[in-house]
Order: sequence, then structure tokens, then C-alpha cells
Amino acid sequence: MSFSRGPALEDAPDNRALTRDMAGIGMNFAAKPNARAPVEETLVHASELGMDAHDLRVLAVLTTWLGAHHGYVNADRLLRCLREHPSMRVHTYWASVANRLAKDRRFVRLKKLHHGPSIDLLPVGSDFQIARRGEDDRFAGSALRVPAGILRDRETDVLSPKALVRQHAGYRNRVLMGPTWRADVWTVLESEAEMSIAEVARRAGCSFATAWQVSQDFRLLRDVTASVSRAATALGEVRSC
Repeated sequence: MSFSRGPALEDAPDNRALTRDMAGIGMNFAAKPNARAPVEETLVHASELGMDAHDLRVLAVLTTWLGAHHGYVNADRLLRCLREHPSMRVHTYWASVANRLAKDRRFVRLKKLHHGPSIDLLPVGSDFQIARRGEDDRFAGSALRVPAGILRDRETDVLSPKALVRQHAGYRNRVLMGPTWRADVWTVLESEAEMSIAEVARRAGCSFATAWQVSQDFRLLRDVTASVSRAATALGEVRSC
């Protein structure tokens, strides 16, 4: 039987679980953080809550989070998740994010998620609000019209990279290796080293070949580290005699 990765984006968790996931990846919500929350899937579900359920608080924190942490987002994984999401408003948000993060070329493909004229974040009153306050600079000229002051931007709403490295193992591995499939496979193996290659690939959302290669490297380093540790222990015992 051939290997199948399955869907990149699972159904959205309930609100309590999603809040824990958002806290887990560094959004400062009042919940116990899920330190194993999947980064890209959580970002997409948060954008759904913000755009389709009109939760502007979540959308504000998500937007601030992207400003601080976009360099450690796996853009390929994010795009794969978004291609499986049916919401036009969610697609518009991420196309607008791509416009904002234009200097990070990894996100340029997100612009293709939106077609047609710009849409308003607010269901009513956008023209009045924009005439009064202007547009949010982070979205100006993008596919999404956001009046200034609607989405607050507070640094304290998200963890710093230094704090998130301490909390989230997957984020830490991306800092070490880059926001790649390799880092995600490594994170899965750290949680359960003897997992089958197929299961590693499914959990990481990558190809079987990528999971196999990273698994070989992970086990090589693990075995070498164990050998060095045993040798050091034996040497210590000899010296104590």
C-alpha cells in the first residue's frame, strides 16, 4: 500500500482547545498552553475565528503574532493548510498578510488565495471608519480593508521569541534548523523516538522520504551521544578505582 500523508488541516478544535493551542504557540490568552500545538494549523484556525466568527480580539493577537514570529512559520505547510480551507474571508486575510510581509518571499504565494476586489473586515461602517481614522497601516493597499484602531497591536499580547523558544519544542527546533519539514520531523522524534517512519511522516505532515532521512540522522546522533555517555561513565569508574 502506498504512503498517504492525509489532510494537512484537521477539523477545528473546540474553542477551549483552540485557546490552549493559541496560548501554546505564544498568544497571551488566559489558558493553560498546549506546548505541542501545531503552529500552522493553529494559525489557520485562529484566522477562521477572527474572519468568519468576527472575533476581532483573536484576529488582533494573531496579526501581532505574525509580526513577531513570521520568520519561523513553515510557509509550505501554511499554504497546504490554507488550500484545504474553504473560507474566502480566511483566504483574503492571508493574502493580505502576504502583502504586509512582502520582504519575506516565502509568503508570496499566499497572494494568489484572493481574487477580485478588496473586502471589508467589518460587516458595516468601514467607509465611515476609514474616512475618520484612515486604514490600518499593516493592511493598507491589500485585499482586506481594515480601519485604523480596530485591531489593537500590543507587544505584550504575544510571547517574545526568547520566551517561546523555552515553551514550544517545535518552535525551538525551527530556530535551530530553520522553519522546515526537517525541524518538524525532529520535533516528532523527540516526543517518541521509536515511532514508525510512516507515522512520523503523518504527524509531521511531510513526505515519507523526508521523514526517513531525518529519522536516520536523528538515530545516528542519538546512538553516538549514548556511546559517548557510556564511555564517559566507564572512564569515570576507572578513575575512581
